[in-house]
Amino acid sequence: MSEMLSKPVSSSAIEKHVYKVFPNDMNAHNTVFGGMIMAKCDRLALVVAERHSAHVCVTAAVDSIHFRAPAKGNDTLLFSLSLNRSWGSSMEIGAKVEAENSYTGDTRHILSAFFTFVALDENDKPVDVPAITPETDEQKRRYDNAQIRREGRLKTRTQLARSASGSS
Repeated sequence: MSEMLSKPVSSSAIEKHVYKVFPNDMNAHNTVFGGMIMAKCDRLALVVAERHSAHVCVTAAVDSIHFRAPAKGNDTLLFSLSLNRSWGSSMEIGAKVEAENSYTGDTRHILSAFFTFVALDENDKPVDVPAITPETDEQKRRYDNAQIRREGRLKTRTQLARSASGSS
């Protein structure tokens, strides 16, 4: 990483972005279509990545998408995303989606996911991004866990490359 200043998590985070569920958001099971939620998470994660890096960014990987509970008609979705960690030109953004009952205010955690983005320069080449400064104990935990997930992604990539080349 270059000699860039570190940035706090809060400088790029999105807290409780609101999306009201309507009938066109429903699937055949009469719950919110998961692909729509994933697409909204990807777009919001892009905003976090570009705010942090001050560059155009692209999605490099999406992993650990966990649908924990369904969202239903009349729910309001609350999207919270923040940068967990950065390495060179890549960044991991964590997403949490809650479904809120608009009438009672009750919420339930419905989705967690992790997105990896890469920042690009004007020639579409990867460019270094600032480090991240965790500000809370929860952010520090996510910062540490991001490294564990990254090591897993790199190990999987290496194993798949060996398998593709015929050497195990």
